[in-house]
Amino acid sequence: MAGSRARAIRLLVIGLIIGLGAYWIGSRYGQRQPASVGALSPPPPPKPAAATVVSPESLDPIEAENVRIYKQASPAVANIVTRMVQYDFFMDPVPVEGAGSGFLIDTQGHILTNYHVVAGAQTIQVTLGDQSRYIAKYIGADTRNDIALIQIDAHGRKLTPLPLGDSRNLVVGQRVLAIGNPFGFQSTLTTGVISSLGRTVQTDENTFIDEAIQTDAAINRGNSGGPLLNTHGQVIGINSAIFSPSGTTAGIGFAIPINTAKRVAQELITKGRVVHATLGVASARAIWPGLAQALNLSVNQGIMIERVAPGGPAAKAGIRGGNRVVLAGLQQLVIGGDILVAINGRPVTDQSDLTLLLNRAQPGDVATLTIIRNGKKMDVRVKLGEQ
Repeated sequence: MAGSRARAIRLLVIGLIIGLGAYWIGSRYGQRQPASVGALSPPPPPKPAAATVVSPESLDPIEAENVRIYKQASPAVANIVTRMVQYDFFMDPVPVEGAGSGFLIDTQGHILTNYHVVAGAQTIQVTLGDQSRYIAKYIGADTRNDIALIQIDAHGRKLTPLPLGDSRNLVVGQRVLAIGNPFGFQSTLTTGVISSLGRTVQTDENTFIDEAIQTDAAINRGNSGGPLLNTHGQVIGINSAIFSPSGTTAGIGFAIPINTAKRVAQELITKGRVVHATLGVASARAIWPGLAQALNLSVNQGIMIERVAPGGPAAKAGIRGGNRVVLAGLQQLVIGGDILVAINGRPVTDQSDLTLLLNRAQPGDVATLTIIRNGKKMDVRVKLGEQ
């Protein structure tokens, strides 16, 4: 009995020794826990890659030229926002905003744009390419050619206008650049070529682009009034219209030749108005074959002169208006007057032809009018007056 108890005590002592030894070994050489546990910080994010710097050597010659022209020209391109008040059906005032483009032409702050961009505006706000903002003053316009001139006061800040080129020496295939604010996206660059020259584009009932520059550079709403540039960075036209059933670019854009715009700007700055030649025809009506047959006329096309302005150039030259009134359907026609068929040998078929020919003339010019009077053709020389 005593022997069994002694053996048990020895086993207990041995077990304690083994346990204490294991604990000592583990505390000395085993894995330790941290003294305190805090929130683990996430690993630092990777450093962003350095922005790629495009060196001139990495661009091909055309790209480098585009970059150079854009950097030079964009500060002088204006984002134009207009505000006016219109009235709804209940005669309640409704504020309306419009937008377009323009560009500086001198250090006095004169900006060329389209007339339709600023027409009727009560407030004109201009933001240049450097994000400086100004309230512009309306100087004047040539509504016939859709050109307007506005001016900003830079309050002593230096302005860098765009150089104006010469639109007489353009060729089809020449590369061009357009800068504007399509859909409000400021300082947008598009490129293309001159697709055609010398077109006459009717943009409104009384507005047209004479000798229009056609281009495939994308021109959208908001580009109107912005510059069309050649590869020397010179302005050769004012972007004005697109031909598109959807109202967005369809590869056909039209610009007003800069030579026309320069003449208009010069007259507005020096005279405060644009001088146009006038023939002194107060009322006229285009002839078409059905009307010619009904009235037993000797020609199928031309302009039937209904009234001449008393004391005007046409009246002084002996041009005759109508002398009797007839009813054609729901229209009253004044017939019996001269029929204008040509000016200086150029055919006249409707009012737009007459307006176009007068647009190319100056007050004081002498024009040869080819008319039909009592069935006989004759030429009459007329000294054009000032409208």
